Amino acid sequence: MEIFDKEASSYDQWYQTKMGDFIDQVETGLAFNLFSVKKGMKVLDIGCGTGNFSMKLAQKGCKVTGVDISEDMLSVAREKAKESGLDIEYYPVDVYDLKFKDECFDAIFSMAAFEFIKEPQKAMDEIFRVAKKGSEILIGTINKDSQWGELYLSESFQENSVFKYADFKTLDHFRSLKDDNLMDTGECLFISPDAKEQDIDMENERVLSNSNRGGFICALWKK
Repeated sequence: MEIFDKEASSYDQWYQTKMGDFIDQVETGLAFNLFSVKKGMKVLDIGCGTGNFSMKLAQKGCKVTGVDISEDMLSVAREKAKESGLDIEYYPVDVYDLKFKDECFDAIFSMAAFEFIKEPQKAMDEIFRVAKKGSEILIGTINKDSQWGELYLSESFQENSVFKYADFKTLDHFRSLKDDNLMDTGECLFISPDAKEQDIDMENERVLSNSNRGGFICALWKK
């Protein structure tokens, strides 16, 4: 999709900032605290973008297939995987039509993509279709009900951002999706988006977890 293609070449620069690196650290910690990784498991990474989590999963021994609607994002992901010597398959596929056989993945993983999914129930039905019975499904997204959600929803932020196309979710939204299969939820990124650089650390993250809502949320389902 064109709006994401425009972001592809510069997307990873965000991880090089102190805030970007910190956010990646806490989101990764939350995701892998909930999600059970087993070496050799076949994982589908939905909305993989430039391959950040595809690579982390592959480095943990998973056989990863990454899908995204942006071919330019996938081009960056393929190049990164090649440079890192990781065998990851990437395809331009839409979450509403995954183009895979029923029950063919051991687990499903999706981080920072559900912000842009307008029909989450339709997406979940398709995700569950390709997931094997007993498999875990981990989804992480920006929390609408947080300081970070307020930032991303602000007119000044959305004006020149892909987030003007977003549909932000809350933990209650997650709990309403496949509620009989929901196993666990979690929050992270309690630090404010306007935190000073010297205050961006794990100690402040822990302290603020007692008072702030997490800016990023994850939910885990089991088919």
